[in-house]
Amino acid sequence: MKTITHSKNLCQITFLGFSNCWLLREADGFTLIDTSVGGCAEKIVSAARDCGAPIRRILLTHAHGDHIGSLDALRELLGPVDIAISEREAPLLHKDMTLRADEPKGKLKGGYPGAKSRPTHTLTDGELYGSLRCISTPGHTPGHMSFLDERDGTLFSGDALMSIGGLHLVTNPPWYFPLPKMATWDFPLADASARRLLEYRPVCIATGHGAFVGNGTVELERALASL
Repeated sequence: MKTITHSKNLCQITFLGFSNCWLLREADGFTLIDTSVGGCAEKIVSAARDCGAPIRRILLTHAHGDHIGSLDALRELLGPVDIAISEREAPLLHKDMTLRADEPKGKLKGGYPGAKSRPTHTLTDGELYGSLRCISTPGHTPGHMSFLDERDGTLFSGDALMSIGGLHLVTNPPWYFPLPKMATWDFPLADASARRLLEYRPVCIATGHGAFVGNGTVELERALASL
């Protein structure tokens, strides 16, 4: 595990060298964005303690196993914290893989291990959750959601973007890290979601896989131009 403090409000926790979760400070403590793979719960709680605040809520970008893997264990350790995920992704959190009538019929990809924990909040596009604006970014999964911190312009992209070897669209990764692309359900939707994120002119970008990205809008424009 590696922990990096980027600002008074933001700590990055990385497992296995490439799997990120993020501690975002709010007035009452941390919002944990994603939970990484299984077996990380105690280390995440310890990292939050070292960063100076308790975890008050867990926010999930999507239901793949490398993002929800430690959810149930964290719920056991932390007690009755809020758990939030997009309204569309919530069924996938409990292994309901049914596609809706208006969705592309491609095969869902990546691991959906499911979780026992039930969300206390299901989120919709445009909603404000604490300091975070919820942005629907389907493609990697049907209900994938990204989040923009309206205080400082930090975008939490989940797997809508990745930042190993620079910022990339999930559909156009570096050759040596193809896993997020391999786990992407619908490429056209994923690319459209990345274009939508540019509308928010992010200052910085915090992805599910890779380094924290400064000059967010410039780097996202570059990544989109490479399509």
